[in-house]
Amino acid sequence: QVQLVESGGGLVQPGGSLRLSCAASGSIFSIYGMGWYRQAPGKQRELVAAITHGGSTNYADSVKGRITISRDNAKNTVYLQMNSLKPEDTAVYYCNADIWALYGTKRDYWGQGTQVTVSS
Repeated sequence: QVQLVESGGGLVQPGGSLRLSCAASGSIFSIYGMGWYRQAPGKQRELVAAITHGGSTNYADSVKGRITISRDNAKNTVYLQMNSLKPEDTAVYYCNADIWALYGTKRDYWGQGTQVTVSS
């Protein structure tokens, strides 16, 4: 019933920018924390950035100063603005949200993932 739909991934040159979006839809009662994770080939999935309902943020050290997470609670959407991208940012990016479904329980939901490739 509840799903997360991601968009904005693609191929970008080093130093370029991308803006990822993730919209939650379905029978939602409330959305708590939201965040972005990424997984590169041969590596574990890692947290990139997270944001609470009230707007408090947390970033991985590797992306601080280059990436900004934000959310629009009215649209049930979280964004990831990525600037000064590096080849090591190449990964599949996954949206995550802690959601209390209208007719269910509170749990984590995951998006399908969107590929970000930083290469010249």
